[in-house]
Amino acid sequence: MEWTGYLWIALAAVAAGAINALAGGGTLITFPALTAVGVPAVVANVTNTVALLPGYLGGTWAQWEDLQGQSRRTRALLPAALIGGLLGGFLLLLSGERLFRALVPYLILFASLLLAVQDEIRKRVFSPARMERHARAPEALAVIPVLLASVYGGYFGAGLSVIVLAVLGLVLEDSLTRLNALKQGVAFATNLAAALFFVFSGKVLWSAALVMAVGALLGGVLGGKLAGRVKPIVLRWLVVSIGIVVSILYFIRG
Repeated sequence: MEWTGYLWIALAAVAAGAINALAGGGTLITFPALTAVGVPAVVANVTNTVALLPGYLGGTWAQWEDLQGQSRRTRALLPAALIGGLLGGFLLLLSGERLFRALVPYLILFASLLLAVQDEIRKRVFSPARMERHARAPEALAVIPVLLASVYGGYFGAGLSVIVLAVLGLVLEDSLTRLNALKQGVAFATNLAAALFFVFSGKVLWSAALVMAVGALLGGVLGGKLAGRVKPIVLRWLVVSIGIVVSILYFIRG
């Protein structure tokens, strides 16, 4: 890859880091950026997962206080997230370049639509009327849905947080803040398992991953400083629009 390619993915990673800090959906920026500079789709997805892992760690650490008192839930759900992320990573490498590239436009479109309806899902799942009727359910009921969501997360990942938060809100009775922290833990465990699997796969483009990791870190700091100045909903719809356009381009290119 030429220096212009590294510059492009570095800028994409900075943007993704800021977007993740403000609204979510950074993968919809970095993955297309990698394929645009000629990185094969599977290698791009693997590299993207490894590069953005520190962001998930940072998000979990930032909400660590809200995870306190949820040890029983984490003991039930984090193993499912780890297993799901590992299975998803295995399925990605098993599917191969041709099949994964054929699925890419559908995956990007699905993730874009999830991001578009994120607020509506959150509003319905955590509506006061519904929460009043919500009976306490055992954590075990969330294990299978979290496992399935984590398989998707290990395979592609974009939109994982929306799926996991919806699942947790439908099954568990708690505040949005605490369940959002639990979601961060599940997303981090999913991506950690997939990233560790990918590290030993020989598919990581390390030079790109390092450049992107630094860019994402800088972007996260930038996003934190811009919080309150940029409306997340405006940024979210910008990312959704980019994702839909990118998915259409992938459909056209085949």
